[in-house]
Amino acid sequence: MLLRTAWRRAAAAVPVAPGPKSEAPTRGLRLRVADHAPQFAVPSDTATAPQAESVLRPLYMDVQATTPLDPRVLDAMLPYLVNYYGNPHSRTHAYGWESEAAMEHARQQVASLIGADPREIIFTSGATESNNIAIKELEAAIQPDTSLVSVMTVNNEIGVKQPIAEIGRICSSRKVYFHTDAAQAVGKIPLDVNDMKIDLMSISGHKIYGPKGVGAIYIRRRPRVRVEALQSGGGQERGMRSGTVPTPLVVGLGAACEVAQQEMEYDHKRISKLAERLTQKIMRSLPDVVMNGDPEHHYPGCINLSFAYVEGESLLMALKDVALSSGSACTSASLEPSYVLRAIGTDEDLAHSSIRFGIGRFTTEEEVDYTVEKCIHHVKRLREMSPLWEMVQDGIDLKSIKWTQH
Repeated sequence: MLLRTAWRRAAAAVPVAPGPKSEAPTRGLRLRVADHAPQFAVPSDTATAPQAESVLRPLYMDVQATTPLDPRVLDAMLPYLVNYYGNPHSRTHAYGWESEAAMEHARQQVASLIGADPREIIFTSGATESNNIAIKELEAAIQPDTSLVSVMTVNNEIGVKQPIAEIGRICSSRKVYFHTDAAQAVGKIPLDVNDMKIDLMSISGHKIYGPKGVGAIYIRRRPRVRVEALQSGGGQERGMRSGTVPTPLVVGLGAACEVAQQEMEYDHKRISKLAERLTQKIMRSLPDVVMNGDPEHHYPGCINLSFAYVEGESLLMALKDVALSSGSACTSASLEPSYVLRAIGTDEDLAHSSIRFGIGRFTTEEEVDYTVEKCIHHVKRLREMSPLWEMVQDGIDLKSIKWTQH
């Protein structure tokens, strides 16, 4: 209670910065005003430090890259950032016992979300490290007559869901190890590692409204899956991941998993409704728009659309007041077309014109409507500037043209 009171007093003491002199967004949309926020600018090779003055920040529609921290998760973390700062591996005094108890409670929360035993959960720094532990080191244990299958549960670029249960059954029947990267799926769709016969699963905290820098890997105990640690040290996390476990971060991960388990059904229905609103409005207003990926086996919060005859990067630049992406945050800095879209047979021109819309727990109907309105406006504007669009309107088949190179 004292901590929360101090926190509120500190927040109240921060002076409210004046808003920028700009025209208010349409439809009563609330663009967030952030103190000491960085100025919005064209991306460059060199990151710039935040500026002192306040600015309007863009709407956030990129939840596949990362999610905002849920306030309930922050509430769970705060005591372990200030008051309960003991090392969870110090077992000779109360400070260590408090942190260890919190760590084990978080382990239980993560396990409960995916139907696992808490002893099968190993905390890591995130999904990337979990993937490395699961895949790279497992290769050493594979014999000539065995193999490993690794599948992304929900694709982070196009939102397609893989038939994990069916894949798990096939792998189990053939005694093949089965790993899944569930960073985009945990807390968003129901998962059960036993029913789906999953041997290893990677989990990320910041993809489920938890903190960055923490994740987990599920490693099946029965029948036991043996993997080697990536790093040596004090032998924490059953020797699988040496190093002091960051109590505040794992508490945040546990809280995020608990909130997700409680609200998964509600979130899914709400996000599905908003996703349908976005796609229908855009496709009814614009011709030559393609939804990438299987529309039936699809997570609704990840919408990837290709706008023919429009460069995706140009559209992103035009939509400067909405934070969007043209694909994975891991590869979006590249100007090459998405390898995911190319892999599913998307034409290169359409792959270059793709935009990913991310809808999450805190996305509002007003934000969706604003994004749709701006998207339609700028697609029409960019097409009017395109000679290719003019040729198509004149009935010219672009595929019949033999282009010359200079």
